[in-house]
Amino acid sequence: MDKYAVFGNPIKHSKSPEIHSQFASQLNEHIEYTAILAPEDGFVSSIKDFFAGGGKGANVTLPFKEVAFEYADTLTERAKLAGAVNTLKLQDDGLVLGDNTDGAGLVADLQRHQVQLQGAIVLLLGAGGAARGCVYPLLKAGVKHIVIANRTVAKANALAELFAPYGEVSATALDDIPDLPYTGVINSTSSSVTGDIPCISSRTITKVAWGYDMFYSNTRTSFLTWIADNNKACYLMDGIGMLIGQAAEAYSVWRGKYPDVDPVLEKAK
Repeated sequence: MDKYAVFGNPIKHSKSPEIHSQFASQLNEHIEYTAILAPEDGFVSSIKDFFAGGGKGANVTLPFKEVAFEYADTLTERAKLAGAVNTLKLQDDGLVLGDNTDGAGLVADLQRHQVQLQGAIVLLLGAGGAARGCVYPLLKAGVKHIVIANRTVAKANALAELFAPYGEVSATALDDIPDLPYTGVINSTSSSVTGDIPCISSRTITKVAWGYDMFYSNTRTSFLTWIADNNKACYLMDGIGMLIGQAAEAYSVWRGKYPDVDPVLEKAK
């Protein structure tokens, strides 16, 4: 039986084993998928042991995505641009491929919600790893202009410069967001983890058609609640679909088959 795993620290909370088990069942495939707690300074030795023991592929979560990026022998274009790897695959030649499926998971979820990305103007809050991983996939999906707003403008500027060859990307401070006809807003910050909201003016989101929070919970996140309070017509989405979407993309990287996320998403909700 082919072996897969997710590596992280902490890892107890991971939904990946359950998600991939449902994917395999759906596709009538038999795989073994486990969650592995790697020591904070021992990811490389842990992943090497896993592949030496017959592992075929792995998901990588915090805090090891950058370490996995350095560990991989070869990288996909989207992994290179993301600067991080969340999916590893042991290839037939013995080399390890590094990929990043986070952005693809976000785009797939937005498309599942029938969000129109072609020609969209998107306000992206935050300039960390989560934001970096989704800029290229959003541009590739047809987004016309991405405005990256971050507390530290230098970080936003660095991302805007990195992705300038691929489309229209600009940077700004959270308190100086330009007045543009934004189609949608994406929160990649960790504000909802603590129940806070990004420090931006409510005027910025009063006319957006949709709002997306990469964080998810059993109740509406603080960010989405804030949008609803200021824009009752806005279509709201949280990150559970992105989580399952990036997992489906990873499964297809490993197995060459793309599972249906809908039944898994329904069960998760």
